[in-house]
Amino acid sequence: MNSPHFSTKQRILDSAEALFARHGFAGASLRQVTAAAKVNLAAVNYHFGSKENLINEVFRRRLDVLNSERLQALSAALAAPEVRLEDVLAAFIRPALAMAQDEHGGAGFVRVLARAYAEHNTQLRKFLHDNYSPTLKQFAAAFARLLPHLDKQELYWRLDIVSGALTYAMADFGLIKRRGTTPQQHQELAVQHLIKFAAAGLRAP
Repeated sequence: MNSPHFSTKQRILDSAEALFARHGFAGASLRQVTAAAKVNLAAVNYHFGSKENLINEVFRRRLDVLNSERLQALSAALAAPEVRLEDVLAAFIRPALAMAQDEHGGAGFVRVLARAYAEHNTQLRKFLHDNYSPTLKQFAAAFARLLPHLDKQELYWRLDIVSGALTYAMADFGLIKRRGTTPQQHQELAVQHLIKFAAAGLRAP
């Protein structure tokens, strides 16, 4: 059973995530968060200290798990007797799509992530860069070893495009609808097609 301390913090994070997804970081006030979470402002200040820290923690609780899963999968892919580009791509893509389909707020977090890209919040961008760019650099190093024909600039252009396609798939904007498939089947099809597409793009001369 969750402790009251944990459940209060969790309610605040859940409410903040939903409100930030709907109204943006500037548009959602702490008053709205406290009302939705059924707590007072003192509880927000106790657990997070400020709205900026609350925003950071909304990202941290999802991205820490995502990065851990990605790095575990990358480590397994690199430990294989034959390191395959497709396996490194799967380590990058599969955990992200699983997070996006998570029934416990995954879709809402994807919208929050889209807000982070769309809104020019320099403090948030610095937080994301400082905390999560090391994981991306590990993937970039693995891709560089597998794609020696690409110089660093060309590799980063292509990885940026792969990341854009992944973000699009996470948001479920695709033209392909889910007719005749379960969400899990649709997710697996998205993973397979994205890996195949990304591998071809990365291997191109």
